[in-house]
Amino acid sequence: MACRTIPALIVATVFVSIVPSPLDGQVPAHTWNVPRTGDGDPDLQGYWTNATFTPLERPAELAGKEFMTDAEAAAFESRKRQQELGQASDDIHYDNVIWQSEGYEKTVSRKRTSLIYDPPDGRLPALTSEGSRRVAATRRSSADSAQSRTLGERCISRGNEGPPMLGANYYANLQILQTGGLVVIRHEMIHGARIVPLDGRGHLGPGLRQLGGDSRGRWENDTLVVDTINFTDVPNFRAPSSLARQDIIASRDLHVVERFTRISADAILYRFTVEDPTMWTRPWSGELIMRRWPGPIFEYACHEGNYGMAFILSAARAQEKAAAK
Repeated sequence: MACRTIPALIVATVFVSIVPSPLDGQVPAHTWNVPRTGDGDPDLQGYWTNATFTPLERPAELAGKEFMTDAEAAAFESRKRQQELGQASDDIHYDNVIWQSEGYEKTVSRKRTSLIYDPPDGRLPALTSEGSRRVAATRRSSADSAQSRTLGERCISRGNEGPPMLGANYYANLQILQTGGLVVIRHEMIHGARIVPLDGRGHLGPGLRQLGGDSRGRWENDTLVVDTINFTDVPNFRAPSSLARQDIIASRDLHVVERFTRISADAILYRFTVEDPTMWTRPWSGELIMRRWPGPIFEYACHEGNYGMAFILSAARAQEKAAAK
């Protein structure tokens, strides 16, 4: 895993301190014109972060409350920041202050109590019977081989690439590039890039399935709408462990519609709707703010330092050997 350099942190910190930015994603009161590319499309290009303290699902103590007050949001952010950067003296895995810190502060996105706004209770809908069976099966981890471990442990995906894109505990950074017929979304963790054609071509056939699905985009006024189908049975989206439980999975029937709307010079409103009749009894929708930051993004280099996988498998073999005696 790459560690962000000190110069980059300094540049990012200076940028955030001198450039006005709607850190909570609120739309500025003054009139603002959407910048456009040479092709006349809204310009979404640049470096963005979707880091947030807003949980995916509404906490029980905030039931019935869609938005926080300013004071509640400030207290919630302070508490989450202490939890994220705090560390017991015997926790020697990482130095969390160095590992989790960026040149920007995480915030409560739009002061929402949850990323999910539909269903109105801010919670995931009920699982189907098949969905319940699949979740139970996923909880039974196996160390038979590398292939039986999670995508994150195998340095394939942390789930932040999605879709939907729900951020990451750290390095929740991405870059958007545009041409006349394509949009590319490039992530820092674990360096995945999603290519979204805008030329009206149809989806791939149902026999051609991909980990991140097959995305097709179109413009609806000033909003980029991305429709993604043809996923595999291996879920490629996961909210950060600090924001959501980790047993949220999807099936090959997953259908995701994303909407990217530039709402200010430094913010994109990102909304998404998830539909998977195999897993949930109804669709669900959420939103967060993607905030501009100066970049750049760096190589993540997960495989090069992935000693954990070898340790997991070797420990399992040692346990089997001991049990056989």
